[in-house]
Amino acid sequence: MIWRFINTGLNAGSFNMDYDLELVRNFSESPVLRVYQWKPYCISLGANQDFNAIDQRKTIADGFDIVKRPTGGRAILHAEELTYSVIYPVSSENTPKKIYREINLALRYGLTIYNPKFEKIELEHNQPHFPSFYKDAKSSLCFAVSAMNELNYKGNKVVGSAQRKIGDTILQHGSILCGSFHKKVVDYLNLPSADIEEIKNEIEQTTTELETILNEKINYNKLSQAIKQGFENHFNINFEDEIFSLTSLQVN
Repeated sequence: MIWRFINTGLNAGSFNMDYDLELVRNFSESPVLRVYQWKPYCISLGANQDFNAIDQRKTIADGFDIVKRPTGGRAILHAEELTYSVIYPVSSENTPKKIYREINLALRYGLTIYNPKFEKIELEHNQPHFPSFYKDAKSSLCFAVSAMNELNYKGNKVVGSAQRKIGDTILQHGSILCGSFHKKVVDYLNLPSADIEEIKNEIEQTTTELETILNEKINYNKLSQAIKQGFENHFNINFEDEIFSLTSLQVN
């Protein structure tokens, strides 16, 4: 099978989310793997999360974008990360749950190609009870808990993903945490100070980053190619590379 691979590099939050949706709208037959980053840094909110969940004035004053994701979940500060998105057709054989798991296995494969130390990254085997979780203050953060089949390193979440079925197509995207700047999201939450301190402790205990594991800076170009190769090996596919330009796909 031929897949499309697109590296769109650094772009603003609204562009990144619109581009993912346009890939869905323009989907024909070939699945798509896209990798990208964020400039400026951006806080994204889940599709059903209110903008008042964060201090919008402080966020903007500090130079960050604010955007809604088309998928679920809670607040994420997109900073020192490589973000991926996959556009994939749903069928009786390829259910959303199966696609979710296989994509995460491909990501794991790519991470082990980048560095063998990442072989200790494993899929989460438990599913939290989200109705109870969302009643807790820490539910304001997407990285506060690992869902089934997300990627953990020694019990700490290192890749967070979300998925949405649009027609007969799946959009799945997620953050591969490279540096620790994402933890600063707690400074922008509209919550009492006591809750903020609790969440700071929680995110320190439940997440980790590639740079923390390796004790060295991540080479984003190398990581992008490793993730691409991981998908090729896991899905037994070939990629058709696309040269990205701002005019290559119409984004409203």
